[in-house]
Formats: sequence, structure tokens, C-alpha cells
Amino acid sequence: MQPLTAAQRCAAIIEYAINPAMALLPPKMTSDKATVMLLAIGLQESRLTHRKQIGGPAKSFLQFESGGGVKGVMTHSASSTSAKSLCQALAVPFDRPAIFQAMEFNDVLAFGLGRLLLYTDPKALPEIGDAQAAWDLYQRVWRPGRPHRQTWDELYTVACKAVTS
Repeated sequence: MQPLTAAQRCAAIIEYAINPAMALLPPKMTSDKATVMLLAIGLQESRLTHRKQIGGPAKSFLQFESGGGVKGVMTHSASSTSAKSLCQALAVPFDRPAIFQAMEFNDVLAFGLGRLLLYTDPKALPEIGDAQAAWDLYQRVWRPGRPHRQTWDELYTVACKAVTS
């Protein structure tokens, strides 16, 4: 059996994680731009393959850390109310350890929190196809410890095609 391609992983994530997560968030958060960003970040962080960071503490395909992304989404004024509602809808206690534990295998939770983390950025989501603006957003919001700019453009293109094709 052949492993799934990046495009196939993106299609599955859209259907089984991103779309259900967006349905639990305020409608203003639902957009193709947001979906592209979530896919690109998932591809960059884990190739949408690794639910736990290799040699590190992060969890989910988006590689959230408990004291970073989880804490940020729970406490930021732009996201905390929606984060509480998301957790309630998914029967996850609004408690940092509980959320961090659950998001490793609860992709709807992880991608919902990912969308909320993007929402905390004061700048608008980049236009689809603007790889540099998307990279800049990823850098600002995810704050990767070891960013790999050389892989971004190709992975971002895969994400764009998954949403626009």
C-alpha cells in the first residue's frame, strides 16, 4: 500500500478536520485563506504526518506547545471566548493540560485552535498565492524554533492547490 501524497493528506484534513472545526467557530473565521494557512503550517510543521514533535514537546499536526499556542489561544482576547466554545462543543475541558493532551489525536480541536491562533494576528490573512506574506504570518504567529524557509514555498503551493483545485 502506497503512503498518501501531500495532496491526499491535505484533502483528508480539509474534510475530516478543518471543515468540521470551522463549523464550530464564528462564520467570520471561515475562509479559503484560513484553510490554506492551516494546511501550509501543518505541512511545514509535521508534513501532516507526525502528531508528536520528533525530539520535542509539541503535539498535533500543527505542532502546538502547551505554553505557547495553547496558552496563547486560551488567554488572548481575540480567541479565548471561541476557544472555550470549541472545547465545550468537543467535550474537552477548558484546561491547558486537558487541551494539550486532547489535541494530539483530536484533529478538529487542533485545527480549530490553529484557526484561532491565526485570528490573534492583527494583520489580515494573506491572499492565496502570496507565499512571502504567508511565511511572514507563520513566523509571527507560530514562532517556529528552527524555521526552514527553503521548504515553505513548495509546501505552501501544495496547500494552495488543495484549496483552489
